[in-house]
Amino acid sequence: MRLLQARETPTLNEPRAFLTTVAKRVLSNHYRRQDLERAYYQALAQLPEEVAPSEEHRAIILETLIELDRLLDGLPVQVKRAFLLAQVDGLSYAEIASQLGISLATVKRHLNKAALRCYFAL
Repeated sequence: MRLLQARETPTLNEPRAFLTTVAKRVLSNHYRRQDLERAYYQALAQLPEEVAPSEEHRAIILETLIELDRLLDGLPVQVKRAFLLAQVDGLSYAEIASQLGISLATVKRHLNKAALRCYFAL
């Protein structure tokens, strides 16, 4: 898809190596998605039935999680953790700094970096 969407199609000097790389990345993405789904369903199993989301909401949430994972892919682990602590857990900058053992300024830089990645991906 990326090649088809590119403005200029690059010349492939080593098509087999290119296909091998593409296949490895597709497989890696598949396993990462499986891990994400498994973690999500385990978290849902912890919820009482009366507060569990409907099947439609589950599908929407799962797709959102997968998209978020894709957007944050490639960022350092600490940047991802800071972003998720802020967005999912609703922690303040000071709480994130304390939990990750970093300064407040670093938390701000991490969250800006993650937010920019999400913003420019749209």
